[in-house]
Amino acid sequence: MIDDFAAPGSNNPDGSRDDLEQTESNDIAEPDFRPPEDVDKSYSVSQFSNEATAPNPEPIKTPTPKKIDFEPKGKHSKKGKGRFRLPDLSKKQWIIIGIVSALVLIGVSLLVWKLTHKPKPVESVEVVEVVVPPKPKVFNSNLTGAKVTESESALPVTAVMIENSPDARPQAGLKDAGVVYEAVAEGGITRFLTLFQESQPEYIGPIRSVRPYYLDWLVPFDAPVAHVGGSAEALAQIRNEGLKDLDYGFNSNYYQRVSNRYAPHNVYTSRAKLLELQNSKDWSTSTFTGWGRKDDSPIATPNAKTIDFNISSFLYNPHYDYDVTTNSYVRSQAGKPHVDEKTGQQITPKVVIAAIMPKSIHPDGVHTIYGTSGSGKAFIFQDGTVTVGKWEKKDRKSPMIFKAANEAVIPLNRGNTWISAVELDGSVGFTP
Repeated sequence: MIDDFAAPGSNNPDGSRDDLEQTESNDIAEPDFRPPEDVDKSYSVSQFSNEATAPNPEPIKTPTPKKIDFEPKGKHSKKGKGRFRLPDLSKKQWIIIGIVSALVLIGVSLLVWKLTHKPKPVESVEVVEVVVPPKPKVFNSNLTGAKVTESESALPVTAVMIENSPDARPQAGLKDAGVVYEAVAEGGITRFLTLFQESQPEYIGPIRSVRPYYLDWLVPFDAPVAHVGGSAEALAQIRNEGLKDLDYGFNSNYYQRVSNRYAPHNVYTSRAKLLELQNSKDWSTSTFTGWGRKDDSPIATPNAKTIDFNISSFLYNPHYDYDVTTNSYVRSQAGKPHVDEKTGQQITPKVVIAAIMPKSIHPDGVHTIYGTSGSGKAFIFQDGTVTVGKWEKKDRKSPMIFKAANEAVIPLNRGNTWISAVELDGSVGFTP
């Protein structure tokens, strides 16, 4: 029976096992296993260390597993008996460790992100620099008010006497003159005082003699005058008053006599030659007060489409037709278009004025006299309409100005301006 209950592999007759591992000395030894036949129902003192024999002993307790103490050593920590312990650090040290650890973690995370996320290529944007050009300066002719270049605005004014006898027609350079004064010279024959600043025609003529009242009109423009002789009175005034003189008789190399006209209707020149002559005399500037000018402002319904001045006779009386498209006045004379000799273009001033002033015959019985100082009635034609006002001129050196009925100075359109000396206001006619 004993052999039947012996544990496999046991050679002991009492049934005990030699192959069981021994427990550590500090652990409670498990009781030997015996077969039921050998178990004594009573327990001796030798079986239970230091304990009396008890008929009903307490069951054998299983030893409790050891706990490993993970609490760090510190003020409040218990010295555990476990094998793993955290460093014995203060609370401040643990906070520093936590912060450093967090920073290291953030740094590592950023490094990983930078290595794994390639930045998108930056698209090149073309920067277009907007250069705003400076606003160009605007220069206006002091003579005509027209927009000109800076160099043109600095040019001096030049006065040229151009005749108007039938043998002198068609004339050259008249259409380019900025300002023209028209009056009778002698025997009912009219003559023109022409003033040039920005325009530079290459052919001007025929050039004839000067009279005192033409001097009255040119002196306020500080203009040297080109002429071929003149009345004794006019020539004396030029010399005595020190007026700027470009007389052909003293400067013939700046003029030419053409072969297609007979004398005295064959003297011509150019603006370039006259400017050269002026510069040689140090007359390269002209100081004067120009008329107030304005931009065109044509009216919707023109009230002066045709204009007629009775200055002398049919051969010399001018006629004008208003051109709506150019807001100018197309000039005719002796029933024919008044054209330029070189270009064939018709003369078309922007402003036409009839200045009513007294006229008489000189004591010599030949030359004409005009009352150029003082004031008188004036008809100002521009923009397809007529303004009835007056002209004023204090003396030879003072400019002629034009005023409305309320005494306000009348601004003139920019461009060529023609002024005709008319003896009677009844000699001015116009139709709508």
